[in-house]
Amino acid sequence: MQVDKITLQDIGLFDNEEHQGLASHLNFCKSNGGKAQLDKYLHQPLGKLAHIQNRQKAISAFVKHLDKVDNMKITNGTSLVIEKFFETGFASIPVQISWSGALWYQFWNKADYSLIKYSVEHLIVFIQNLMDWVALFEQEQENPVIEKLVEQIKKYIDHPALSQLKDKHTISNPQEILSLGYFFMYLYKNNTRALLAYYYDVDALYSMAKAKAYYHFEFPIWIDATTPYLEVEEAIHPLVQNAISNSLALNPEKNFLFLTGANMAGKSTFIKTIGIVVYLSHIGMGAPAKKVTLTVMDGLISNLNIADNVVKGESYFYNEVQRIKNTVLKINDGKKNCVLIDELFKGTNILDAMKCSIKVIEGLQKLRSSVFILSTHLYEISAQLEPYKNIQFSYFETQIKDQELHFQYRLKPGVSQDRIGYLILEREGVVDLLNQL
Repeated sequence: MQVDKITLQDIGLFDNEEHQGLASHLNFCKSNGGKAQLDKYLHQPLGKLAHIQNRQKAISAFVKHLDKVDNMKITNGTSLVIEKFFETGFASIPVQISWSGALWYQFWNKADYSLIKYSVEHLIVFIQNLMDWVALFEQEQENPVIEKLVEQIKKYIDHPALSQLKDKHTISNPQEILSLGYFFMYLYKNNTRALLAYYYDVDALYSMAKAKAYYHFEFPIWIDATTPYLEVEEAIHPLVQNAISNSLALNPEKNFLFLTGANMAGKSTFIKTIGIVVYLSHIGMGAPAKKVTLTVMDGLISNLNIADNVVKGESYFYNEVQRIKNTVLKINDGKKNCVLIDELFKGTNILDAMKCSIKVIEGLQKLRSSVFILSTHLYEISAQLEPYKNIQFSYFETQIKDQELHFQYRLKPGVSQDRIGYLILEREGVVDLLNQL
């Protein structure tokens, strides 16, 4: 699935200068290397159903064994010590070292010996835990991602020199410590680095499984169809406390949602939630909803957070037009796209915005190969869109009681008629301040 940087920023997946992105909250990795691998996964949504389902199977296997993987003793410190060990120069260890030679090395090279001993202890923990992981996961059947990882790791840990480490709990013999130090540094360095890379993959999959369990993500029901389907039951934004869930159904007959509601009523959060549902589904880790029915999308495109560019002399409205233009160029290819648009044409006067919005919506609704969610404050244009049977109308209601606003955050069929701007101006005391000038 194709996604550009602007869309990733719009749906709030990654960190920016203003806030911490969702990806940081999905990070349960035990190592920096695992986090780097997780970031790669999160930056690369999958575009083939078989690949998505294989990722889902792997994550399901981790969820099943989550308590045992939780207890693995490989930490970020373990991986850092191992990496540092291979980068540090120390006094050469003889190929064959005697008991007396080991004592001599320990006496004359105290700092080096301490480093080797400390590193070997971490290497033993690392190898033992990988052995335990293989024993736990090698029973998984018809699980290509897990089977490949097991095969790759097993190829390196099935080594005669490592078999003695399986049940070893302590190591204090200087001769044994230096022999293992020699083995790992001079005979098994590249293999250990390969095992670290595979472990980082294990760590990233573990993190996705942990996030799935923690946030109660659900795997979608995938539909293999040439036309787009996006049906979501009780979706919530995973970072919103006490979130109100909402449902949505977009299909070839009703592929366009015209969304209205007052400021702060929930439109933007809902659109971002749907973007996250679609995106995480294509990562293979499930989505924050009770149920999702979905076709594999070719692209996710958003027009949510537009900005002007003072340096280039580009106005807000100009950038809105360019983003819409780029969207039209991308989706006019017959492929399945999910298009999210929040507040069209805020950068021009209301009459111009209405005319431009109607033109854009009338054009976009012709494309039945994609699904669209478009929010607007321009309630008045809804009447001109009613003849288009593939457009459905929903809104977020705001109730006013005793000059207080009560946001329901619940999607309702129809078009909003809320006008609360002046009320907010009054409630915040701005009207009184202006009267006193």
